[in-house]
Amino acid sequence: MPKAVAVGEKHLIMGFKGVGFQVVPVEDSARLSGELQRLAQDAALQLVLVTESIAAEAGEAIEEFRERSTAILTLIPSHEGSLHSSFEETRRAVEHSLGVDILGKE
Repeated sequence: MPKAVAVGEKHLIMGFKGVGFQVVPVEDSARLSGELQRLAQDAALQLVLVTESIAAEAGEAIEEFRERSTAILTLIPSHEGSLHSSFEETRRAVEHSLGVDILGKE
């Protein structure tokens, strides 16, 4: 059965548990790196949501997870507002694929 996981600060991800996500609370980038390594080995994993605030400190761990796993990993904003990380990643991917930036630069 496919799995979905929310990873990040406990107070930001607990709501996902109510809609069927497994929640993995982490409080620092070192712990995030370890959890992503563990999650990358789970073949049933289909979706990983990571809070932007914790992911900002662990870009290398995010990239390593994406290389090792077929699961979709996306960053989610907190109540403090978005850092626009996911949009920037999408914009770069579209620009790389098409050869032109159709989403516009800030």
